Amino acid sequence: MKHVLRPLPLLLPLLLAACATAPLPQAEPPRVEAPTATVPEVTAAPGAAQLPVTTTNVWERLRDSFAMTDCAADPAIDTWARRYTRSPRHFEAQMQRILPRLVYVEASAMRHGVPGEFALLPWVESHFNPVAPQHKRAAGMWQIMPGTARHMGLSVEPSYDARLDLTESTDKVMALLSHYHDYFQDWRLADYAYNAGRYGIDRLVNREGAPAAEPAVPTLPVRASTRAHLVKLMAIACVVQQPERFHVTLPTLDTDQQLVAVEVNRRISLKTVARQVGLPLEALTVINAGYRNGIIDTRHGGRVLLPRRHADRLRTTLLAQAVGDSDDRVASVSARPALPELGDDDVPATRKAEHIPATPAAGAADPPAVHVVHRGDTLFDLAHRYHVQIAQLKRWNHLRGNAIRIGQKLRVRAPE
Repeated sequence: MKHVLRPLPLLLPLLLAACATAPLPQAEPPRVEAPTATVPEVTAAPGAAQLPVTTTNVWERLRDSFAMTDCAADPAIDTWARRYTRSPRHFEAQMQRILPRLVYVEASAMRHGVPGEFALLPWVESHFNPVAPQHKRAAGMWQIMPGTARHMGLSVEPSYDARLDLTESTDKVMALLSHYHDYFQDWRLADYAYNAGRYGIDRLVNREGAPAAEPAVPTLPVRASTRAHLVKLMAIACVVQQPERFHVTLPTLDTDQQLVAVEVNRRISLKTVARQVGLPLEALTVINAGYRNGIIDTRHGGRVLLPRRHADRLRTTLLAQAVGDSDDRVASVSARPALPELGDDDVPATRKAEHIPATPAAGAADPPAVHVVHRGDTLFDLAHRYHVQIAQLKRWNHLRGNAIRIGQKLRVRAPE
């Protein structure tokens, strides 16, 4: 049932499109940028672990969760489906490239109770590309306007843009689509609202009445681009529903290629992560595009998305570093000289917990002279671990830069 109370049209500001559609295979008449729509506050679903993905069940799950009509519902659907697949080899290559992101989006849609068609929505918006932000324009694979992002609770800053954050933006968009469906009770109108703004579609429904189940593409007098948005979404869903009809083979995704999030508790660069896990920096940046300055910031989630096999490597590295840091703290405390026995009148109470310099105690074991480099080691980490300076490590080991290699033996204290 729809909400009983709706804003009066005369009291509403002129609120139009929230999201823009990126260029698609065939040129269309240019669109005029419209003001952003006011988006109601939505609550994102709590994060949940993704279901294991085999090489086939992602497409089966998508088909099983489709809620809209089939391919034959409108000639325009078939036309766009054939445009998408006019080069089967190119289409298959595109699908293979974006499949890890599609699977991640599909899992979020399932958590929010959103049909499988909407897991394909980024294909219509941007072909799953994290479109870089430009002044007052839509950005990210969901093509979210800056004003809309603020209403959705997505941070837009020079160093971090949540519209490009696959995890944050997807969860918010799915919550928004679920809200639109709760309001309109029609997934077709939910898509219209995503493209043109909820209040604009609401005014049309108030004036024209709710659309019937047929025809499949509602005849409401919306902009041509809004109608085409729904047609294109149905078209790509049609290809997924009947790939053999369009002479394409849908790609597969092994479990170790599935994207998973790894939480990090300190600032670290994407470049460092890429080196530690053996993943090309460009590939890592595409799936973590929200970090505009290349730094994983703990103020904004503090997580990095990785293919599962690389995520396991990063977790192992972070755990080893955490254990190393813990060992350093224990060693530093145990190496401190014992405090002399002082009476209450000798030292004020506020001074009794004062920091004591970590000078080696008599009989304490000397730190090792040589360290064998392991995966994930950096000069910064080694300098911290052995309480020396990076410049000293470079001088003792005749290093010109910061690069070190696995298995390399490094002197970590001054020569005798």
